[in-house]
Amino acid sequence: MSFCADCFKAVVHEGTPKGEMVEIGGVQCYVAMPNVEYPKDKVVLFLTDACGLGLPNNKLLADDFARNGFKTIVPDLFSGDAVPESAFEPDAPPFDWQKWVTRHGAAETRPLLDAMVAALQDQHGVVAMAGTGYCFGGRYVFDLALEGIITVAAVAHPSLLKAPDDFEKYLATATAPLLINSCTIDQAFPPEMQAQADTILGDMNDPKVKAGKEGAFKATVDWFLEYL
Repeated sequence: MSFCADCFKAVVHEGTPKGEMVEIGGVQCYVAMPNVEYPKDKVVLFLTDACGLGLPNNKLLADDFARNGFKTIVPDLFSGDAVPESAFEPDAPPFDWQKWVTRHGAAETRPLLDAMVAALQDQHGVVAMAGTGYCFGGRYVFDLALEGIITVAAVAHPSLLKAPDDFEKYLATATAPLLINSCTIDQAFPPEMQAQADTILGDMNDPKVKAGKEGAFKATVDWFLEYL
Protein backbone atom coordinates (compact mmCIF):
# COMPACT_ATOMS: atom_id res chain seq x y z
CA MET A 1 0.00 0.00 0.00
CA SER A 2 2.10 2.88 -1.30
CA PHE A 3 1.19 6.23 -2.78
CA CYS A 4 -0.34 6.79 -6.18
CA ALA A 5 -0.46 9.95 -8.28
CA ASP A 6 -3.99 10.70 -7.06
CA CYS A 7 -2.64 11.06 -3.52
CA PHE A 8 -1.13 14.34 -4.70
CA LYS A 9 -4.19 15.83 -6.36
CA ALA A 10 -6.68 18.07 -4.61
CA VAL A 11 -9.40 20.65 -4.93
CA VAL A 12 -8.94 23.67 -2.68
CA HIS A 13 -11.91 24.02 -0.35
CA GLU A 14 -13.57 27.35 0.33
CA GLY A 15 -13.84 28.75 3.83
CA THR A 16 -11.90 30.54 6.51
CA PRO A 17 -10.27 28.35 9.20
CA LYS A 18 -11.24 29.36 12.74
CA GLY A 19 -8.37 27.82 14.69
CA GLU A 20 -4.88 29.07 15.39
CA MET A 21 -1.30 27.95 14.97
CA VAL A 22 0.37 26.87 18.22
CA GLU A 23 3.78 25.35 18.88
CA ILE A 24 3.49 22.08 20.81
CA GLY A 25 6.68 20.24 21.67
CA GLY A 26 8.53 22.33 19.11
CA VAL A 27 6.09 21.33 16.36
CA GLN A 28 3.85 23.83 14.61
CA CYS A 29 0.25 22.69 15.03
CA TYR A 30 -3.14 23.96 13.96
CA VAL A 31 -5.47 23.83 16.96
CA ALA A 32 -9.24 23.92 16.53
CA MET A 33 -11.17 24.59 19.73
CA PRO A 34 -14.79 23.64 20.45
CA ASN A 35 -17.18 26.47 21.25
CA VAL A 36 -19.01 24.25 23.74
CA GLU A 37 -17.93 22.63 26.99
CA TYR A 38 -15.54 19.74 26.31
CA PRO A 39 -13.22 17.41 28.26
CA LYS A 40 -9.95 19.28 28.69
CA ASP A 41 -7.89 16.09 29.06
CA LYS A 42 -8.89 14.60 25.70
CA VAL A 43 -7.90 15.60 22.16
CA VAL A 44 -8.23 14.40 18.59
CA LEU A 45 -4.94 14.08 16.71
CA PHE A 46 -5.63 14.85 13.07
CA LEU A 47 -2.83 13.39 10.91
CA THR A 48 -3.09 14.82 7.44
CA ASP A 49 -2.59 13.81 3.88
CA ALA A 50 0.31 15.23 1.87
CA CYS A 51 -1.44 18.61 1.62
CA GLY A 52 -0.80 19.11 5.32
CA LEU A 53 -1.46 22.64 6.49
CA GLY A 54 -0.58 24.14 3.12
CA LEU A 55 -4.23 24.12 2.02
CA PRO A 56 -7.27 25.24 4.02
CA ASN A 57 -8.86 21.81 3.51
CA ASN A 58 -7.44 20.03 6.55
CA LYS A 59 -7.89 23.05 8.79
CA LEU A 60 -11.54 23.32 7.81
CA LEU A 61 -12.09 19.63 8.53
CA ALA A 62 -10.41 20.06 11.92
CA ASP A 63 -12.83 22.92 12.59
CA ASP A 64 -15.68 20.51 11.86
CA PHE A 65 -14.38 18.12 14.50
CA ALA A 66 -14.16 21.02 16.94
CA ARG A 67 -17.75 21.99 16.20
CA ASN A 68 -18.68 18.50 17.31
CA GLY A 69 -17.03 19.01 20.69
CA PHE A 70 -13.47 17.72 20.12
CA LYS A 71 -10.37 19.80 20.69
CA THR A 72 -8.47 18.94 17.53
CA ILE A 73 -4.75 19.21 16.91
CA VAL A 74 -3.25 19.04 13.42
CA PRO A 75 0.55 18.81 13.53
CA ASP A 76 2.67 19.98 10.63
CA LEU A 77 4.03 16.56 9.70
CA PHE A 78 6.23 18.02 6.97
CA SER A 79 8.07 20.89 8.69
CA GLY A 80 6.68 23.40 6.23
CA ASP A 81 7.22 21.16 3.20
CA ALA A 82 3.65 20.00 2.53
CA VAL A 83 2.52 19.80 -1.09
CA PRO A 84 1.91 23.51 -1.88
CA GLU A 85 -1.36 25.00 -3.08
CA SER A 86 0.41 26.13 -6.24
CA ALA A 87 0.83 22.48 -7.26
CA PHE A 88 -2.92 22.22 -7.79
CA GLU A 89 -3.30 25.18 -10.13
CA PRO A 90 -4.50 24.20 -13.62
CA ASP A 91 -1.30 25.30 -15.36
CA ALA A 92 1.09 23.98 -12.71
CA PRO A 93 3.86 21.64 -13.87
CA PRO A 94 3.60 18.00 -12.73
CA PHE A 95 4.45 17.70 -9.05
CA ASP A 96 7.44 15.45 -8.36
CA TRP A 97 5.71 13.45 -5.65
CA GLN A 98 8.24 10.63 -5.71
CA LYS A 99 11.00 13.07 -4.79
CA TRP A 100 8.76 14.60 -2.12
CA VAL A 101 8.14 11.19 -0.55
CA THR A 102 11.87 10.61 -0.07
CA ARG A 103 11.99 13.69 2.17
CA HIS A 104 9.21 12.47 4.43
CA GLY A 105 9.82 8.96 5.62
CA ALA A 106 9.23 7.62 9.11
CA ALA A 107 12.67 8.82 10.21
CA GLU A 108 11.61 12.41 9.52
CA THR A 109 7.96 12.17 10.54
CA ARG A 110 7.83 10.09 13.67
CA PRO A 111 10.12 12.30 15.82
CA LEU A 112 7.75 15.22 15.21
CA LEU A 113 4.79 13.16 16.36
CA ASP A 114 6.61 11.84 19.40
CA ALA A 115 7.66 15.34 20.50
CA MET A 116 4.12 16.67 20.12
CA VAL A 117 2.53 13.73 21.95
CA ALA A 118 5.01 13.98 24.82
CA ALA A 119 4.29 17.69 25.21
CA LEU A 120 0.53 17.09 25.20
CA GLN A 121 0.89 14.51 27.94
CA ASP A 122 3.51 16.24 30.07
CA GLN A 123 2.63 19.92 29.65
CA HIS A 124 -1.01 20.04 28.61
CA GLY A 125 -2.55 17.40 30.86
CA VAL A 126 -3.85 15.22 28.04
CA VAL A 127 -4.62 11.67 29.18
CA ALA A 128 -6.60 10.29 26.22
CA MET A 129 -6.16 10.83 22.49
CA ALA A 130 -8.08 9.79 19.42
CA GLY A 131 -6.29 9.58 16.08
CA THR A 132 -7.75 10.24 12.67
CA GLY A 133 -5.48 9.82 9.67
CA TYR A 134 -5.91 10.55 6.00
CA CYS A 135 -3.76 8.88 3.33
CA PHE A 136 -0.22 9.71 4.57
CA GLY A 137 -1.49 10.13 8.13
CA GLY A 138 -3.21 6.75 8.16
CA ARG A 139 0.11 4.92 8.57
CA TYR A 140 0.92 6.86 11.72
CA VAL A 141 -2.53 6.44 13.23
CA PHE A 142 -1.95 2.70 12.92
CA ASP A 143 1.46 3.02 14.58
CA LEU A 144 0.14 5.12 17.46
CA ALA A 145 -2.65 2.62 18.04
CA LEU A 146 -0.29 -0.35 17.89
CA GLU A 147 1.86 1.32 20.55
CA GLY A 148 -1.11 2.11 22.78
CA ILE A 149 -0.64 5.87 22.47
CA ILE A 150 -4.14 6.58 21.16
CA THR A 151 -7.33 5.06 22.53
CA VAL A 152 -9.46 5.17 19.38
CA ALA A 153 -8.44 5.21 15.71
CA ALA A 154 -9.99 6.13 12.39
CA VAL A 155 -8.38 6.19 8.95
CA ALA A 156 -9.57 7.22 5.51
CA HIS A 157 -7.85 6.16 2.27
CA PRO A 158 -4.86 4.91 4.30
CA SER A 159 -1.52 4.48 2.55
CA LEU A 160 1.83 2.91 3.45
CA LEU A 161 0.19 -0.03 5.25
CA LYS A 162 1.19 -3.64 4.64
CA ALA A 163 -1.57 -6.18 4.07
CA PRO A 164 -2.21 -8.53 5.73
CA ASP A 165 0.64 -7.93 8.20
CA ASP A 166 -0.50 -4.62 9.69
CA PHE A 167 -4.09 -5.80 10.06
CA GLU A 168 -3.09 -9.06 11.71
CA LYS A 169 -0.77 -7.19 14.07
CA TYR A 170 -3.52 -4.69 14.86
CA LEU A 171 -5.95 -7.48 15.71
CA ALA A 172 -3.38 -9.23 17.91
CA THR A 173 -1.95 -6.25 19.80
CA ALA A 174 -3.99 -3.05 19.50
CA THR A 175 -6.84 -2.18 21.85
CA ALA A 176 -8.01 1.02 20.16
CA PRO A 177 -11.31 0.57 18.27
CA LEU A 178 -10.56 1.05 14.56
CA LEU A 179 -12.72 2.58 11.84
CA ILE A 180 -11.54 2.28 8.21
CA ASN A 181 -13.27 4.52 5.69
CA SER A 182 -12.44 3.24 2.24
CA CYS A 183 -13.71 3.64 -1.31
CA THR A 184 -14.18 1.41 -4.33
CA ILE A 185 -11.52 3.00 -6.57
CA ASP A 186 -8.39 3.41 -4.48
CA GLN A 187 -4.98 2.42 -5.78
CA ALA A 188 -3.35 2.88 -2.38
CA PHE A 189 -5.94 0.72 -0.57
CA PRO A 190 -7.60 -1.36 -3.31
CA PRO A 191 -10.67 -3.58 -2.83
CA GLU A 192 -8.65 -6.79 -2.43
CA MET A 193 -6.76 -5.25 0.51
CA GLN A 194 -10.00 -3.89 1.91
CA ALA A 195 -11.37 -7.43 1.78
CA GLN A 196 -8.32 -8.71 3.66
CA ALA A 197 -8.83 -6.07 6.33
CA ASP A 198 -12.51 -7.00 6.63
CA THR A 199 -11.67 -10.70 6.91
CA ILE A 200 -9.04 -10.12 9.58
CA LEU A 201 -10.73 -7.37 11.58
CA GLY A 202 -14.44 -7.70 10.78
CA ASP A 203 -15.97 -10.12 13.27
CA MET A 204 -19.70 -9.90 12.59
CA ASN A 205 -20.35 -11.69 15.88
CA ASP A 206 -19.14 -8.56 17.66
CA PRO A 207 -22.20 -6.29 18.04
CA LYS A 208 -20.06 -3.15 17.69
CA VAL A 209 -18.42 -4.37 14.49
CA LYS A 210 -21.79 -5.46 13.10
CA ALA A 211 -23.35 -2.09 13.95
CA GLY A 212 -20.46 -0.26 12.28
CA LYS A 213 -20.81 -2.27 9.09
CA GLU A 214 -24.57 -1.82 8.98
CA GLY A 215 -24.26 1.89 9.74
CA ALA A 216 -21.80 2.42 6.89
CA PHE A 217 -24.09 0.50 4.54
CA LYS A 218 -27.14 2.53 5.57
CA ALA A 219 -25.25 5.78 5.02
CA THR A 220 -24.33 4.62 1.51
CA VAL A 221 -27.93 3.67 0.71
CA ASP A 222 -29.22 7.01 2.00
CA TRP A 223 -26.61 8.84 -0.11
CA PHE A 224 -27.69 7.00 -3.26
CA LEU A 225 -31.38 7.62 -2.54
CA GLU A 226 -30.71 11.34 -2.25
CA TYR A 227 -28.44 11.84 -5.25
CA LEU A 228 -29.00 8.97 -7.70
